[in-house]
Amino acid sequence: MLEKGKISARQLTILVMLLTIGDSILIIPSSTTAYARQNAWISTLIGMVAGLLAVYMYSKFAKSYPNLTLIQVIQKAFGKWIGTIISLTFLIYFLMVSVGSMREIGDFVTSEMLPGTPIPATLILFILIMIMAIRLGIEVIGRASELFIPMFIVLFLIQTIAIIPQMEIVRILPVLEDGIKPVLRGAISITTYTFLETVVFLMILPYVNQQKMITKSFLLGTLLGGIVIFITLTVSILVLGPDLTTRDIYPSYNIARRISVGGFFERVEAMIALQWMLTLFIKVTLYFYAFVLGLSQLLKLKDYRVLSLPTGMILVALAPIIAPNFTYYNAIFDNYWVYYVITFGIFVPFVLLSMGIFRRALSKNLTSRN
Repeated sequence: MLEKGKISARQLTILVMLLTIGDSILIIPSSTTAYARQNAWISTLIGMVAGLLAVYMYSKFAKSYPNLTLIQVIQKAFGKWIGTIISLTFLIYFLMVSVGSMREIGDFVTSEMLPGTPIPATLILFILIMIMAIRLGIEVIGRASELFIPMFIVLFLIQTIAIIPQMEIVRILPVLEDGIKPVLRGAISITTYTFLETVVFLMILPYVNQQKMITKSFLLGTLLGGIVIFITLTVSILVLGPDLTTRDIYPSYNIARRISVGGFFERVEAMIALQWMLTLFIKVTLYFYAFVLGLSQLLKLKDYRVLSLPTGMILVALAPIIAPNFTYYNAIFDNYWVYYVITFGIFVPFVLLSMGIFRRALSKNLTSRN
């Protein structure tokens, strides 16, 4: 195996939780509320159930193909030529998620934190840290997540508790005013953008040292991440209302600006920025890692680390040009990305899982006949 490191079941839970939160903590409230309005919290609950079902499928996938990454499974299932084509499309998906997330980092920092800073300067600093993490391996990434999670939880609790006085329950009423259809459309958005992106763990599950704990850890991490997103979105609606939440690009960040406790604890939006940087770092690093590892397996290289620097430079180059502006990026994100994620997050894993189950059943049948 190209990767010699291992992660524990607890580290898997933390990584899944942080990746599930990812960039969703900033952008999901506005995108989901645009469809479901004040009922977006219901969309989150529906999306969480759908996400847990998808994650359960991923865990079954890992048990059907033990010790094999997604790219190795595709090669085994479809053969050399077709397998290579499908593998390349999956690797492009990993790369596109990484590039899109990098673009979000650049837009956020230059618009909210450091106006006037060139986007490439921000991206270069970010990518250098990711390259270092990837070269150190999945074991170090897992240990880093254990250091991040207490900091994230403390900051999240402080922010949520401090904003309670500004919440108004009337802002989530009336319930289901426009029927169930807008709620289901919002649920599709949150399922694809938040939960189906955990498909990247099909490249990482072979390196969990407690294989029997994969299902429990995977589901727990998804549930914890979903709860954080549910609280974030619900707080956004309770504080800002559905109209402001929809119009605001970063609702949760601007909620932090409204916090004022005793006239001295205020302007703490840096807390949400730090939370987002931690979760997005884990997300981009894991997708970056999956791309580099998968490409190395496809090319039969002896060491995946040699691809980390050139791939990092590709990310820095592509991120500013993936979309001419944030409006264009948002339009692609809302109208087309959902189908892209469903293809790689549900359809392909389901086909591979079905093939594995069929082959095992056929093998048992032949064995029993003999």
